[in-house]
Amino acid sequence: MLNPGKEARSVARGTASGLRGEELFGDAFDGKVVGRFLSFVRPYKRVLVFAIVAVLFFTLTQIAVPLVIRFIIDDSLIGTSADRELLQLAAFGFLGVVTVNYVSNYFQLTLVAKTAERILIDLRRAMYAHLQRVSLSFMDQTEVGRLMSRLQGDVGSLQEFLETSIFAIGDIVLLIGIVTVMVILDWQLGLLTLSVVPILLVIRVVWLPIAKKAFMRARETSSIVNGALAENINGVRTVQEMTRQQINYEAFEAKVMDNLLSHLRASRLAQIMVPTVDTLTGGAMAIVIIIGGNLVLDKSLDLGVMVAFLFYIQRFFDPIRSLTMQYSVMQRAMASGQRIFEVLDVSVEVEDKPGAEDLAGADGSVDFKNVTFGYVSGQPVLKNINFRIDPGETVALVGPTGSGKTSTTALLHRFYDVWEGEISVGGMDVREVTQDSLGRHVAMVLQEPFLFTGSVFENIRYRTSEAGIDEVIAAAKAVGAHEFIMRLPDRYDAILGQRGGNLSVGQRQLISFARAIVADAKILVLDEATANVDSFTERDIQQALASTLKGRTGIVIAHRLATVRHADRIIVLQDGEITEAGTHDELLARQGLYHRLHDMNYASFDDVQGDAAAETAAAGE
Repeated sequence: MLNPGKEARSVARGTASGLRGEELFGDAFDGKVVGRFLSFVRPYKRVLVFAIVAVLFFTLTQIAVPLVIRFIIDDSLIGTSADRELLQLAAFGFLGVVTVNYVSNYFQLTLVAKTAERILIDLRRAMYAHLQRVSLSFMDQTEVGRLMSRLQGDVGSLQEFLETSIFAIGDIVLLIGIVTVMVILDWQLGLLTLSVVPILLVIRVVWLPIAKKAFMRARETSSIVNGALAENINGVRTVQEMTRQQINYEAFEAKVMDNLLSHLRASRLAQIMVPTVDTLTGGAMAIVIIIGGNLVLDKSLDLGVMVAFLFYIQRFFDPIRSLTMQYSVMQRAMASGQRIFEVLDVSVEVEDKPGAEDLAGADGSVDFKNVTFGYVSGQPVLKNINFRIDPGETVALVGPTGSGKTSTTALLHRFYDVWEGEISVGGMDVREVTQDSLGRHVAMVLQEPFLFTGSVFENIRYRTSEAGIDEVIAAAKAVGAHEFIMRLPDRYDAILGQRGGNLSVGQRQLISFARAIVADAKILVLDEATANVDSFTERDIQQALASTLKGRTGIVIAHRLATVRHADRIIVLQDGEITEAGTHDELLARQGLYHRLHDMNYASFDDVQGDAAAETAAAGE
């Protein structure tokens, strides 16, 4: 009997191992990543220079405040009554330092934050623009979740790196300034005070690798929990259908507990440094109070100097803590930068060749000449395909799953390039024309329509934003969508949910048909476009498209024989090759595969297994 708990633990381990490909930390410094990142920073270099100046002013005021206090105590208060003017002058100086501190702090925070946000937007724009252009072969092999992680989390890591890097300049200057001033004020007391620093460094060296592993584990388990949540929410219908609620809950419980334990361990390790730094700070202050106090009593050290030392000690460990955190931020940024630029470096396999022409005035003819193509090298999906479609002709492509029907239309739209042969539209090789102009001549309606969040009106005119409401309504009426649209709360202004989730499958398909009609392309490709609608809706669509296809070239991909029987010509594909071509009546008369399937009352090519289809083809020869 299945042990749900055991299965839950194995699922958790499997998910964890599957995430290790996305490294959370990289090298402490990667020159290539930094160089590429600086190309995005360069447009804002003037603003960043002002930000760095503000950081330096802010740092200098932090160093100056204890010195002003020391001046007030030693040179103004502990003096004669004639020093009252010095006290007033010191008070104004203190007020000035505090004012500069406030203004510079405001500017450093504002300028750095705004610049970092702009660079973040630029990075996302660059990635978005590139992903809109990359070849479908890349998108077919890449998980959407990983791309989203890079667009969001990894870009955020580089933004954090920029912010902390600028502030790190101030931390370094502050650290050097405090050490320098303390040594200048009293080098003996300064060295005694700094004697606690080696202890902190030893603790850091031991603590950092252990903490790094704990933080990585905490992030990994958080990603696992988020992934499990998303997967089970998206697949809740299947979960309930398969009654997997209890098993999935126990699997999720195992992931959550693993996440809790890893976060508790990371939290404990993170908290170790807080009391450690506080203890060392207290130790340094004790040295100043005990030794410095004795020196003050012996009149060998001014009281103001000792007070200044106490202020500096309070600030001394803050930059050390910040710089330690900066090391981890830099490691995350290097790993994130590698992943971001890895996406930006993905080659665009299908591009306009230099001097590509605009496909203007094409007559809508399509010509495949000796076309061979595949997705994997050495495994062709289409083999030496030859056929021509005349302007205004409707041709159906039929055949078993995997016979190459959809690949044919993908090549027509030039989502991929052929291995051998040539595809022409209007007498021009698709590789010789611009992709934008080719896209204006070819409209596609797919089996699973993708609707975008927005109004019905915006979705129907998605291809042609200049289309008005009259054109949209006419297209909706042509495919029988107008009636149900008018029943929606806001009619054509009704807002569709994600992927049109508030419409039925058939209604979404009708919207996509209307969208293709508004596009007004000369070539209309219907890839299993009626597969998800009922027989009555399909009949209505067929009747509407009969008039819509007049004057246009139509390519209809279908499995169901009833869908294609009225096409001007039917091309039968099997194993990437054309086995038959002709009208419905001609194919029946030839006694081939098409006739055998029709004669055996199969409604679809998918009703027959591959071996059975081969047998029917052999029987017809």
